Amino acid sequence: MTGERKAMEFSNRVTDMLGVELPIVQAPMGWIARSQLASAVSNSGGLGIIETSSGELDAIRIEIKKMRELTDKPFGVNIAQAFVRDPDIVRFVIDQGVKFVTTSAGSPERYTDELKAGGLTVFHVVPSLATAKKAVSCGVDGLIVEGGEGGGFKNPREVASMVLLPLVRAEVDVPIIAAGGFVDGASMAAAFALGAEGIQMGTRMVSAAESPVHQNWKDAIVDAQETDTVFLNRFNSPALRALRTDKTTRLEKDLETNAMAEFGTSKDLYFGGDMEASIALTGQVCGRIDAVRPVADILAEVRAEFFDVVGGMAAQYLGELPP
Repeated sequence: MTGERKAMEFSNRVTDMLGVELPIVQAPMGWIARSQLASAVSNSGGLGIIETSSGELDAIRIEIKKMRELTDKPFGVNIAQAFVRDPDIVRFVIDQGVKFVTTSAGSPERYTDELKAGGLTVFHVVPSLATAKKAVSCGVDGLIVEGGEGGGFKNPREVASMVLLPLVRAEVDVPIIAAGGFVDGASMAAAFALGAEGIQMGTRMVSAAESPVHQNWKDAIVDAQETDTVFLNRFNSPALRALRTDKTTRLEKDLETNAMAEFGTSKDLYFGGDMEASIALTGQVCGRIDAVRPVADILAEVRAEFFDVVGGMAAQYLGELPP
């Protein structure tokens, strides 16, 4: 193995815990994070995640079976506590034989002990320092630290990744996967500089060639500016960040209506392409995405750019290091 190849390899607590080549995790988007997309991520060296937030557990069981047909690489499952009503969800996940789970949209007290007793590695999604400390006290193996610029469901008091990551890193010792605003090798290098050992990508994966969503949503992401998202439900629950459309612009100005009531026809948007039928959960990085590309190309480019950026900065600012 050449020195150049070694320099392009990751080795840290996240790669060790997840058993992956690249410490890049695909976000668990409802209806989207299924075998077609997740297997492409796992086969490209990252970690594909299967969602449960749709609540369609019979379909999820089939998707996990498909994953094992489509990849022999590791993958995980997310438990979105606020959206999964099955009281036996932990047993369901354990019975699928997966080794890694992320928990979100709820308290880490609820499932961590039971999941770890079942032999799973558990990372909990946190939007603040207080929730990070609570999750660590509950015994999670790691954290997904999620900045408010990311798409999807959010803390109504959002904090940007540039502030949140180093704040959490200074107070906890567990591995951190950074989420919210990460789309390429440069932003991944920034996350590592701030204390992360991996990144999670959502909007970039929604727009990927293997994403099952309608081309209209992908095109809308590619065409969007960095200002083309809205933050909804700041005074309801849960808050969320979504692509700007006529519907979401109206909801942005309506402080009384709970935007969650608009998700009833979500599949008409997700798979039918009607961008006004529901709410297209999308992060601010839509302004940095300029093409629909295969997952393998995206991850290969992120890897190469990460090492180019890190190596370039070391050469520019450190010069020759003493032996």
